Amino acid sequence: VKFNNCAGNKGVRYETNSLDFKVRADGTMYAAHQVQMPSKQLILMLTAWDPETLGRWEAIVRFLVAEKSQHNGHKPKGRRTVPGELAQQQSDTLLPWRQHQSANGLRRQKRDWVIPPINVPENSRGPFPQQLVRIRSDKDKEIHIRYSITGVGADQPPMEVFSIDPVSGRMYVTRPMDREERASYHLRAHAVDMNGNKVENPIDLYIYVIDMNDNRPEFINQVYNGSVDEGSKPGTYVMTVTANDADDSTTANGMVRYRIVTQTPQSPSQNMFTINSETGDIVTVAAGLDREYIVIVQATDMEGNLNYGLSNTATAIITVTDVNDNPPEFTTSTYSGEVPENRVEVVVANLTVMDRDQPHSPNWNAIYRIISGDPSGHFTIRTDPVTNEGMVTVVKAVDYEMNRAFMLTVMVSNQAPLASGIQMSFQSTAGVTISVTDVNEAPYFPTNHKLIRLEEGVPTGTVLTTFSAVDPDRFMQQAVRYSKLSDPANWLNINATNGQITTAAVLDRESDYIKNNVYEATFLAADNGIPPASGTGTLQIYLIDINDNAPELLPKEAQICEKPNLNVINITAADADIDPNVGPFVFELPSVPSAVRKNWTITRLNGDYAQLSLRIMYLEAGVYDVPIIVTDSGNPPLYNTCIIKVKVCPCDENGDCTTIGAVAAAGLGTGAIIAILICIIILLTMVLLFVVWMKRREKERHTKQLLIDPEDDVRDNILKYDEEGGGEEDQDYDLSQLQQPETMDHVLNKTPGVRRVDERPIGAEPQYPIRPVIPHPGDIGDFINEGLRAADNDPTAPPYDSLLVFDYEGSGSTAGSVSSLNSSSSGDQDYDYLNDWGPRFKKLADMYGGGEED
Repeated sequence: VKFNNCAGNKGVRYETNSLDFKVRADGTMYAAHQVQMPSKQLILMLTAWDPETLGRWEAIVRFLVAEKSQHNGHKPKGRRTVPGELAQQQSDTLLPWRQHQSANGLRRQKRDWVIPPINVPENSRGPFPQQLVRIRSDKDKEIHIRYSITGVGADQPPMEVFSIDPVSGRMYVTRPMDREERASYHLRAHAVDMNGNKVENPIDLYIYVIDMNDNRPEFINQVYNGSVDEGSKPGTYVMTVTANDADDSTTANGMVRYRIVTQTPQSPSQNMFTINSETGDIVTVAAGLDREYIVIVQATDMEGNLNYGLSNTATAIITVTDVNDNPPEFTTSTYSGEVPENRVEVVVANLTVMDRDQPHSPNWNAIYRIISGDPSGHFTIRTDPVTNEGMVTVVKAVDYEMNRAFMLTVMVSNQAPLASGIQMSFQSTAGVTISVTDVNEAPYFPTNHKLIRLEEGVPTGTVLTTFSAVDPDRFMQQAVRYSKLSDPANWLNINATNGQITTAAVLDRESDYIKNNVYEATFLAADNGIPPASGTGTLQIYLIDINDNAPELLPKEAQICEKPNLNVINITAADADIDPNVGPFVFELPSVPSAVRKNWTITRLNGDYAQLSLRIMYLEAGVYDVPIIVTDSGNPPLYNTCIIKVKVCPCDENGDCTTIGAVAAAGLGTGAIIAILICIIILLTMVLLFVVWMKRREKERHTKQLLIDPEDDVRDNILKYDEEGGGEEDQDYDLSQLQQPETMDHVLNKTPGVRRVDERPIGAEPQYPIRPVIPHPGDIGDFINEGLRAADNDPTAPPYDSLLVFDYEGSGSTAGSVSSLNSSSSGDQDYDYLNDWGPRFKKLADMYGGGEED
């Protein structure tokens, strides 16, 4: 047997599924011992396997057994019989054993059946069932035997493909076979007597389906895509097409051959490609590939015989890939552009190139590089993916005062390297001139943030520093002006011309505007360019602490028991300054008044804390102001006398003030507390008596109302005199007339007649004194009394003025005006008594009383 594993067959081992035959390392198959062949054909399974890769390959080996020679008494060495001879030697009846003559007479030798394979052509047209073979046992002459078959195709799915006559032993196929569905069947034949007892051992029946050319080759893909570089040499591999045939590949039915049917386009040659008829490899056979080709490939079985074989076609699309055989070239040798200073991401020039390779491919895509002229990296060149142009872009701001122009040398290349043997063109390099334009730049502070250190408390007007800015526009004659942008405490001033910083107030480190001992202010520097530009700078002032804050004591109020050693008051010293102008602190009691040191004592715990406690055994409950002098450690030290209000009160066993003790601690003695309680009791008693009296009086009033005649009710008599006349027109009283009007319009428009006493007279009345213009409108009683007093003290006022102080009563009154009363002129009446009625009747007394006028 021949075997090829593509690696030289090194180490390949062979095995068979039979113990009677073995295979040497060179592939020679031999019998392991003397073998007696009962059938005309032997089928073995041969296996080749590689111990290193563990790969296994299998093949079927068929042996045709030759007849023994009857001449000269020796066996022939072996002769292969052709299938035609085998068909003639085979009989329709298969016998399991034969009879042999021996010296002692006829002797029967028992052996198992060995049946040669049965071949059945596929796609048979019948008629069915179609007899295949007859199986007989030589014992059927002695006893009745029944035959049966088992296995796939008989009593296992697919069911009843094969059947056997149980009496005659004839085996049939019941329907057409399909080798592509199943290529072989393995059945077992059984022979039993009428009682079901086994007469012969079961024999194996191998049925092989003979292949017919009933399947066309099928391509794996209907369309194949391949590519080949342009300008490829003849013989260059392009692609492989593969077609499979379901028929037996060991016969001509499954042997596929390939050929090219058509090629489109047929230029520059109609045979640009060829195909290996057995492998399907497509290769080039001519030069000049420059476009896409469509090739129709045909696969035919029967080893490519177009007369008997079945064919199928597929399409192979061969794309000729572009090769970078054309370098990019600039369309001009020089380019120019302009850029304003301090601008970034600005395209200053567009570089155009020409490339004859396939557009939008790596062979066409351009890559630009700056070779020289930009050592600081101010520019980069980006590629436009659509137009392939190079966009010179500013990525780092340029300064007009440093560089007024740039001369760049740029080179262009492709994304893919050039093909072998192709050199860069001279036109792949160009020059770019970029001019820089000057713009007004903002002034800047060279030191930003600027930090200065000084002691707090420097006097107003002190010069701190000069915070000046620099204008980068050296080629422009511009002036810089300074101003404050942020000064939270308004402590600083800046000279608008030179930037000198002076103090406008005393700088206090303990201010809320100070953060971590630093005061921060920002200033603005602006030039007078067109347009103006400005920059900001931050000044940080670190204030060094001085001892300018006296210490304070906490808490301001405390509570202590009236007996010592029960509790103490913890005192904490605090100072707004920082080290070394704070602790350790010194605590002491003043010598004046002497009662302080007599009653109290203070003990220093550490640098910041002390304890205040009673010195004497007992102190009367009350509130005491205890002065304590606390001194810091500054240079020079500062001290402060702090007053602590201490409530001394009686305490319970837990050291807490009792309720009565808390009241006593408010500053009242025991006698005072008793007096207060007595007063509270008396007050409550008086309130109770008053309530009882009021209820009793209400009861009596109710009783009187039942006893008095309603006609004699005093209230009715009083109400009868409350009639001021005037009819229905007098029922709507306008109280606003009792107040001084804000304007005089209603007075000037009023009909001449009776007027109010507080109104200014219309016309010239010089004999009347001027009355108050704006009386207080809030109290009507005060207003009336003011009018009465003015009328009483005015000797020139007519009588009706004083009588009409309470305002005009309306035109519909039936009573008329009091001024209409006529005085008697008979002279018989004595009016001297009017002088006794007071100043209100003095005018009447002057007019009617007294003697004759002089």
